[in-house]
Amino acid sequence: MALMKVKDILQHATENHYGVAAINVFNYETVKWAAEAAKRERIPLIIQLYPGFESYISLHHVAAFAKEFAENADVPIAVHLDHSASYEIAVRGIKAGFPSVMVDGSACPFEENVEMTKAVVRTAAVFGVDVEAELGHVGSGASLDDIVNSDNYTNVEQAVDFVEKTGCGSLAVAVGNAHGAYVQTPNLDFDRIKKLRAALSVPLVLHGCSDIPHEQLQESVRLGMSKFNIATEYFRACYASICAAANPENKDGSFMSILNEASEGAIDFVRGKMRLLNPNGFSL
Repeated sequence: MALMKVKDILQHATENHYGVAAINVFNYETVKWAAEAAKRERIPLIIQLYPGFESYISLHHVAAFAKEFAENADVPIAVHLDHSASYEIAVRGIKAGFPSVMVDGSACPFEENVEMTKAVVRTAAVFGVDVEAELGHVGSGASLDDIVNSDNYTNVEQAVDFVEKTGCGSLAVAVGNAHGAYVQTPNLDFDRIKKLRAALSVPLVLHGCSDIPHEQLQESVRLGMSKFNIATEYFRACYASICAAANPENKDGSFMSILNEASEGAIDFVRGKMRLLNPNGFSL
């Protein structure tokens, strides 16, 4: 099955009432393990890269081998550049070959966010690239205010105006979620999710899904959230799998052997998230 567009996968997920795991990656193995999980679960997947990892690996390299995995997969896989904090970063992602990019102007005043997002949408359209945007403040899980202060959450009326003005293909929203490890267990604003879903035609995206209680993630799926970004928990699972495979007493150890042994733990983690986000048991 060929590489799929993010917008097509999210539309399919919305129509079939499942959530799509959007797994953040940073090297060949993290892409390979996520793709294998999708193959085994028979459900679509989004592989995405945070541009802040560019100091470790180039955008071009990840786009190239992630797309190759997608093109050779027998389930739909999309490839996406996560959290571009400026027009320039988003365009660099387009130039590197990402078929979908996120532009995150949520830290800017509303009108600046609109103008930045519109500019990315115009440029992306020339190359047939999908655009995800963000409205509301999805901050840090280490900040209690970012999690519990509803002033940070996405305003429904503003969201309608934003989508109409920008033409973005999907919208990341703030509903009590945040990035990284949480200082306190989050409590998502389900009433706001319900209102956003009723008011907007584009797919909705939930960032900061690591460590959100399972029942809250499943309720978000039922209420119509479509894309679920997972990074912190995946990297933690990869780390734990590698630690479990390592043996300091083995003087003839092989790094390749450790990665091969670690693969099942990482794959199992992604499969578990896919099942969690698929409460109705959809399968291709």
